[in-house]
Amino acid sequence: MNEHQEKLTDLLLEKNREISFEQARTWIELLWEDFEATYAKAGHEYAGPEMTARIVTQWVENHGDRLHDFFANNPKYRQLLDKKDNLH
Repeated sequence: MNEHQEKLTDLLLEKNREISFEQARTWIELLWEDFEATYAKAGHEYAGPEMTARIVTQWVENHGDRLHDFFANNPKYRQLLDKKDNLH
């Protein structure tokens, strides 16, 4: 899973130069967890990290260049991402 998330973080950084590495990593972790939780709540069996990576890749490809706009307008995510940046 970490290997998938590292590749996705790199992909997001390629798509969006407005965010830091820490923010990109946090976004990938949030998207990853959100997909897996939603998939499980819908009653589906766990399909493995490959499926999650495929879905998150699609999200990054389609929306990665605008994620910084979303976090700027959403206090819940802004707070999470700001905290992550303060760790370094």
